[in-house]
Amino acid sequence: MNTHSTELARKGRKVAQVLQGAHDVFMVQGYEGANVDAIARAAGVSKATLYSYFPDKRALFAAVAQIACEEQTRLSLSFADYDGPFEEQLYKGCRSFMEFLYSPFGMQMFRTVMSEAARFPDFGREFWNSGPEMAHAQMVEAFKDAVEAGHLKPIDDYALAAETLSELCKIYLHPRLLLGVIDTVDPKDVDRVARHAVDMFMARYGA
Repeated sequence: MNTHSTELARKGRKVAQVLQGAHDVFMVQGYEGANVDAIARAAGVSKATLYSYFPDKRALFAAVAQIACEEQTRLSLSFADYDGPFEEQLYKGCRSFMEFLYSPFGMQMFRTVMSEAARFPDFGREFWNSGPEMAHAQMVEAFKDAVEAGHLKPIDDYALAAETLSELCKIYLHPRLLLGVIDTVDPKDVDRVARHAVDMFMARYGA
């Protein structure tokens, strides 16, 4: 957990209420449709309380997105705790990542960040540093452990290896969802892409 999310956690129940209320409203109304009044009502707090934690809607969305990314990173990188062959552990991690990425909130989050980053570059950078960049850094550590355990061969560029696996998980489905070619994702396609991602990754990095 980084410094910002640690500070939020220390603020206790009220900030947790605000974040949960914001998550619920963003899920239903989207970023553009959501307003601070609705979020305060959903959270059961006053607008003054909400503003004491977050200066505006953009900062609130960034916090919700960050916490979602942190939780997803934790789940995806827990593949080292699964039983069974390493390839199967890696597959479960990829599936977990893809299920989040293609969830309604995952797609809402990605579309919002892409839209807002064009107008507010700092917003895009903050999201990257607290979301994908954090996940890649933790993935690098997991890969180092896998190399030590003999599951992966020595890796010259760990950062590129982490990016490679996450991008392999996005092929086929991600661009079609973003462009509206498809509205939903078939679980069989998620499985197919996850298996393909692991096969491709292990063909390059497998011991």
